[in-house]
Amino acid sequence: MTNRRGQRRPRVLYLAFYFPPSRASGVYRARATANFLTDQGWDVTVLASPLKFLHEVIGSVDEGLAATVDPRIRVERPAQHQFVWERDIRRFSPMRRNLPLLTRKIYTAAHDRIFPEHYYSWGLNAVSRALRMHTRRRFDIVLATGNPFVSFAAAWMFNRMTGVPYVADYRDAWTLNLFTDAPAFPPEHQAWKWERRVLSRAAASCYVNDALRGWHAERYPSVANRMMVIPNGWDPDLMAEIGEPPALEPAGEPRPLQFSYLGTLTHAQPVEEMVTAFQRARVHPEMAGAQLNIHGHLGFFAHGQSDIAEKLGVNLEEQRAGSTDAVVYRGPVSKTDVGQVYEQSDVLVFLAGGARYVTSGKIFEYMAAGRPIVSVHAPGIAATEVLDGYPLWFNANSLDPDEVAQTMVAAAKAARDIEPEQRRQAKEHARRYRRETVLAPLEQRLRAVVERRAAK
Repeated sequence: MTNRRGQRRPRVLYLAFYFPPSRASGVYRARATANFLTDQGWDVTVLASPLKFLHEVIGSVDEGLAATVDPRIRVERPAQHQFVWERDIRRFSPMRRNLPLLTRKIYTAAHDRIFPEHYYSWGLNAVSRALRMHTRRRFDIVLATGNPFVSFAAAWMFNRMTGVPYVADYRDAWTLNLFTDAPAFPPEHQAWKWERRVLSRAAASCYVNDALRGWHAERYPSVANRMMVIPNGWDPDLMAEIGEPPALEPAGEPRPLQFSYLGTLTHAQPVEEMVTAFQRARVHPEMAGAQLNIHGHLGFFAHGQSDIAEKLGVNLEEQRAGSTDAVVYRGPVSKTDVGQVYEQSDVLVFLAGGARYVTSGKIFEYMAAGRPIVSVHAPGIAATEVLDGYPLWFNANSLDPDEVAQTMVAAAKAARDIEPEQRRQAKEHARRYRRETVLAPLEQRLRAVVERRAAK
């Protein structure tokens, strides 16, 4: 395959387990990366998760997002066993039904010896699939994104077999627990050996913020010069121009403000603190009748919804479409429809779990909407570096409900008094994080690695 100048297009193998129609949090970076590389003249092949896993284990997909993947991209889906996730005994193999302890022992031994993730079978099958494809038409470079981090191991193994260089994209941390700022594994765990092995041969490694790059550079100083920051960003093709929200004083009567959270809610986020703060803020005259609308999924797996709904204080069976409750769960939103949510929102609530090393991809999209943003997260997370300079940011720098409530009231006042120039400045701040802008250095690094290897 050639480009418009008749030259052979550089060919990249992209190991991205979570890829559309997956709705995992990292899927947007993967989708955008594949599309951007294609636009820049690359021949892109993606190895992604089997659809069976997305439908039967995760329990939901976003077909609208899948439709936004560039049709020039080839997507292959290596098989993966679902031993650890299978709960229906009727679907067990004869051996597992009759010898459950033995099959569990065999699975555990393979998990421990091959790679310490339940996705290891996908990694092995990905390498096998990649080798067959490489034999027919060679790849120039491999880009692997984690999690799961078996994608890194697969890139390393493919490199050992073929010599094709690879780049590891840490859209998440592997050996660092982002919620405790402590190592995720004990010193003797295999994950450390694998990470050292992967980084030692990687042509480059990427991190979503400088704090994470620094943490890894401190532990692997011999390869620190190959580490780079590729932040998350927002996707203009999924965010049509966001207009101003509906008039706040139709017919001379103040309209109740609409606060919105958009994204997947998990147990790692301070959900209860957010709800308590909003209930306290709502007694202020500025907040009379205000609603906190929750748009998105409750957890990444379908079976975890009820616990998070309880934290929100909502009854999923009784929630009404026209509810006037303080907190309202609005349900999932396709990524292609998020612009409509932002357009109907007066204030956005940035709810994030974790501590120092957390950025969260959602904050870039929030800024692009040009709305007041209220932070509900631990002090000092990496996202504050991104928000610094955003003119409509309201941050209590605390998770104390009373202090968060005060910032919600301040954001409410700002929403009623906002001037067009403030909104323009807010969107200008967000412009530097357009996805094509933040991905350009990664594309340049990939191209440089390929050209350097070809010149040898």
